[in-house]
Amino acid sequence: MARRRRGRDVSGILVLDKPLGMTSSDAVQKVKRLFDAEKVGHTGALDPLATGVLPLCLGEATKFSQYLLNSDKRYWTRIRLGVATDTGDSEGQVVATRPVGELTAARIESALEHFRGPIEQIPSMFSAIKHKGQPLYKLARQGIEVEREARAVTIFSNELIAIDGDELELEIHCTKGTYIRTIAEDLGERLGCGGHVVALRRLTAGPYGEEDLVTIGTLEAAPDLAARDKFLLPVDTVVEGWPEVRLNDDTAYYVRKGQPVLVAHAPRSGWVRLSEVSDQGAARFLGVGEVLDDGRVAPRRLVVNS
Repeated sequence: MARRRRGRDVSGILVLDKPLGMTSSDAVQKVKRLFDAEKVGHTGALDPLATGVLPLCLGEATKFSQYLLNSDKRYWTRIRLGVATDTGDSEGQVVATRPVGELTAARIESALEHFRGPIEQIPSMFSAIKHKGQPLYKLARQGIEVEREARAVTIFSNELIAIDGDELELEIHCTKGTYIRTIAEDLGERLGCGGHVVALRRLTAGPYGEEDLVTIGTLEAAPDLAARDKFLLPVDTVVEGWPEVRLNDDTAYYVRKGQPVLVAHAPRSGWVRLSEVSDQGAARFLGVGEVLDDGRVAPRRLVVNS
């Protein structure tokens, strides 16, 4: 039997502008084909209804995808009030309609106060959270509903951008695991009329924003793989905001062996970005580490051939 071709060993971050209607899994497969890449993974799914910032990790970058999965996000959303759907967005079936009444900024602001700071959400049955190994949305499509535990999230900001008839626009900065459709549903209930998401765009995910976006069309228009590779951001941009620990040749050698090392002027605690600095002063990303209780820096995730 012929050996199955695995693709190129290419590494980096692609900040994809996910198009409307495409699943995150489909986006991964599309990018994998366009880059002829051996390994591609996403860093937190976006619903087909959503567009915007979807960082994809290629090759060695997949080792650090969890840090993007755990990062804060920013969203723009348009919510239609007066209509509730079974999915909490416009892809679902209408289950209730109610009069909205007069929509004023003061009325909305009063309701929004309940969706700022630490809050608890009960995830939608149409979320990807698993119950006994099955995604909830698959159970929901079978007409099965199960009890879900409320989850704690933090809404750093939730700002009213516009009111247009029975629709309003919000910009939301939140922690990982926040469901914007749940905010839409709960806000609609707080206003006494129900509501659902009709449009959603992710503006940022961790260190990446709209200024980093690359479209599928741009990638398809690139003449060859070398041209596409130029759209990849370096792996270390995932943790560019972390404190840096700079290692010389000797300490870098032991870190590559998986051994903790003492480094002068290192932070006293927390996670750090590890760089090897040459005699000429050039720094090369090695991976990430954690400062132990005794002050040594222990490697946690390293890039290959660093």
